[in-house]
Amino acid sequence: MNASGGLQSGAWLLVVLPVLSAAVLLLGGKRTDKWGHLLGTLVPIVLFVYGLLLFFDVRGLDTAERSRNLHLWTWMPVGSLNVDIGMLIDPLSLTFVLLITGVGSLIHIYAIGYMEHDPGRRRFFAYLNLFVAAMLLLVLGNNFVVLYFGWEGVGLASYLLIAWYSDRPAAATAAKKAFIMNRVGDAGLVVAIFLMFKTFGTVSFTGVFGSIGGASTGIATALALLLLLGACGKSGQVPLQAWLPDAMEGPTPVSALIHAATMVTAGVYLIARAHPIFDVTESGRTVVAIIGAVTLLFGCVVGCAYDDIKKVLAYSTVSQIGYMFLAVGLGPGVYAIGILHLLAHGFFKAGLFLGAGSVMHGMNDQVDMRRFGGLWRVMPITFWTMLAGYLAIIGMFPFSGFFTKDKIIESAFDKGGTSGWILGICALLGAAITAFYMTRLMVMTFFGKRRWTDDVHPHESPPTMTGPMLILAVGSIAGGGLLVAGGALQNWLTPSLGAAEEVGVHTINPTVLTVLTLVVVIAAAAGGWFAFGARPVASIRPLTVSPLTLAARRDLYGNAFNEAVLMRPGMWLDRFLVWFDNRGVDGAVNGVAAAFGGGSGRLRRVQTGFVRSYALSMLGGTVIVVASLLAVRFV
Repeated sequence: MNASGGLQSGAWLLVVLPVLSAAVLLLGGKRTDKWGHLLGTLVPIVLFVYGLLLFFDVRGLDTAERSRNLHLWTWMPVGSLNVDIGMLIDPLSLTFVLLITGVGSLIHIYAIGYMEHDPGRRRFFAYLNLFVAAMLLLVLGNNFVVLYFGWEGVGLASYLLIAWYSDRPAAATAAKKAFIMNRVGDAGLVVAIFLMFKTFGTVSFTGVFGSIGGASTGIATALALLLLLGACGKSGQVPLQAWLPDAMEGPTPVSALIHAATMVTAGVYLIARAHPIFDVTESGRTVVAIIGAVTLLFGCVVGCAYDDIKKVLAYSTVSQIGYMFLAVGLGPGVYAIGILHLLAHGFFKAGLFLGAGSVMHGMNDQVDMRRFGGLWRVMPITFWTMLAGYLAIIGMFPFSGFFTKDKIIESAFDKGGTSGWILGICALLGAAITAFYMTRLMVMTFFGKRRWTDDVHPHESPPTMTGPMLILAVGSIAGGGLLVAGGALQNWLTPSLGAAEEVGVHTINPTVLTVLTLVVVIAAAAGGWFAFGARPVASIRPLTVSPLTLAARRDLYGNAFNEAVLMRPGMWLDRFLVWFDNRGVDGAVNGVAAAFGGGSGRLRRVQTGFVRSYALSMLGGTVIVVASLLAVRFV
């Protein structure tokens, strides 16, 4: 085995090490309290270093040799079903490995300070390690069954972490909501896997993708839509987006990990990984693009109405993931642009969430932006790092989002035709609204007059928290430019996602579109400043608002829709089945038993033990028999 093979053959350690660490922390009990958080943080750092070695190792190979299947063992050889446990080491999986372990390590370090006073800190780090392990298994699996194991592991870990504050009913409800809504999406992925096996006789990436060209259009479209359903659940896309903002009930490092490096990126990864399926179905790609466009606008509109700093960021995630769905829905040549924005988003969204956690840390866990104001003076590091994330997410030059989101807007317009114009305008409008509500967040948090109460004493966070924020701020500033320089990321991902397609004629000249986007973004940011920076901000949310604001405060009635269309019919069906079971199935069985029991009880009364009673019964019977004979004879 050559050096490359030797290094890659140990890739299973990427999953096993965090699982072992979690086992030590969970089974070690209180004996690990003093050093458990250090072990939990050391593991992702080691994995990141190993991921870097793998990256440089694979990067040194020829392009054709950069994808390698690692067979670990045969798990399920049953008849024609043969499921192997194996890993796929290629540019796409390695890109995610570096994102998960790199950003995940910074979040672990941050959590040391953030969770310092939490009595269950050891267990918290164990769950974080499980989360990382599950996500790594998801992106490294070389077939859909292994991917599914990681998929469900991420769901379990997120449930445990969202419900961390188990004494809060809202946290328990949010965890159950996330778990259930994800199961709805997971049903699509499960059915897709069954359909793959039924159609192709295999669930391996190589087998499915190699055979998809011979499948009918109907099968390919069905697979694409089923995979999309799974992706919508995991990535919080319409109509399965409602769990994502509620998941903010978990500790802030959890929010950062879910939103920046792990869970919500799984849906984008799934579609990008399964791109050979989407390549052969234009209908499937179109639905993905529509879901992305609708979701990005949905998240933007709702994000304008919330005062909870974490929920505003949560809806910004919904919106930004919408951009990524839009990109991967545009098809061949654009998949890599979706991954490009995903990586840049990992930097600035993690930084923004950790910044929000720092604000909460200094404000006695308050999340209402109407109670902040003027914090840039007392929390300068938090302010400057969040400012970098803010400028990146709105796409200001030369920050990361400028290089990644603008490419999606350009690609949407370049799709051509009416659909291209509609998708492009949606993407451009989303950029404007993002600039508006993120400016609102920054202004209400860091500028204007102080609106906090006298019992709050805001202060800067400790170095364990500000250190990761500073590193992420550097990524927010330079990450996007470095990734697009010379087509670096797109060229790197070519073996996994195919080569970028050259656009012959642009719908709008790229330079003109870039200037137009910047003008729109600056105008929207200025509007946000004049609306919330030039006027006093009320410390209490106004009750009388426009119908649009009211609808946005109610999540554009997304929860009401889910309740009306999915939950209540399900409850009614459940109640009917319970009634039918009680009155129908159980009622019939119980009725027969009651009839025999009641009849036996009445017959038992005949057994009195008195001879005269039996003689009377015999006389009565004789009379009845004689009367019957006479009746037959003479009537």
